[in-house]
Amino acid sequence: MSAAGGDRARKPDPLLVACALRIEQAALRSVCRGQGGGGPAGGHVLLRTGMGPRAAERAVGRALDRPGLDLAAVLATGFCAGLVPGMHPGDLVVAEETRDPLGTVTCTGSALLAEALSRAVPGRTVHRGVLSGSDHVVRGQERAHLRATGAIAVDMESAATLWAATRGGGRPVAAVRVIVDAPEHELVRIGTVRGGISAFRVLRAVLPAFHEWHRSLLLPRR
Repeated sequence: MSAAGGDRARKPDPLLVACALRIEQAALRSVCRGQGGGGPAGGHVLLRTGMGPRAAERAVGRALDRPGLDLAAVLATGFCAGLVPGMHPGDLVVAEETRDPLGTVTCTGSALLAEALSRAVPGRTVHRGVLSGSDHVVRGQERAHLRATGAIAVDMESAATLWAATRGGGRPVAAVRVIVDAPEHELVRIGTVRGGISAFRVLRAVLPAFHEWHRSLLLPRR
């Protein structure tokens, strides 16, 4: 078989979808059933890392050491806090890069991913920009400070997840977050107000866009 034929016949490396919270996992798992999820043969693995950057970094590192996942593309997802006035619960954030004290990670194919999300969740606003990482829940003036750095949203795990994923090589990475609160829509407890319920429903709808992004990746590695 020619090299070109081998490339065409080659199956994509698996997609590791990482989230932190049980409620995020529940939203994604509800659509994973029947879509081939749960293992490399099905095209994606759903990983709950636990909350916070340290937990995310450890969990992703361990997962990528597993046989069959060492070359996986990695996508971090879940909920986030929007930083820009005019954002609403249920809006989507596609990271062009993630930033935290460990460094900056450039995401792969963010424009294509944003287009896929617009098709998967029509009527929802998709924002693209910098996703900042934090080791605690960010409120008040600290949000304004992060916005001044150029960030449009913040969460506790995406930056650490992508940092851990790219530490061993140039695998494709992305981060998609659903806004659960924003400057004019601060959420106290998820699931008890309309904003949290709206974000949960949006998260349930995005998995097809993740698969579209995954299929579009130019593999094998550069």
